[in-house]
Amino acid sequence: MAIDVGTKRIGVALSDYLLMFATGHSCISRTPENEAVDQILKIAKENNVKKIVVGLPLNMDGTKGFQAEDCEKFAKKIEGYEVIFEDERLTSDTAEENLRAKKIDFRKNKGLVDIESACIILEQYLSRK
Repeated sequence: MAIDVGTKRIGVALSDYLLMFATGHSCISRTPENEAVDQILKIAKENNVKKIVVGLPLNMDGTKGFQAEDCEKFAKKIEGYEVIFEDERLTSDTAEENLRAKKIDFRKNKGLVDIESACIILEQYLSRK
């Protein structure tokens, strides 16, 4: 399972049981934060998740900024699962390109970008494994 943690929304993606493909699952509201964590844990439990990959939005020079620190802080609240951080630089741009290529209008539903970003994060992780 992968999550793309934003300030407003969290995109969720799941892999197949062979750990080969990533599929968009849902987009959940970041606030209230304790409910967001509960939803993530519920999705993980319902789908027999073993690890949760969290997108880490590093600065272009590879350093951690405010957003990366915010993601790490959020990830600490996810208990009972192995949490792995994955560099997610430029995933939102790639997600928007992917959606445009599929002729999906995401301008009125930014959650679609978050879900697609979570898929990209999970695909990056799976391709390394």
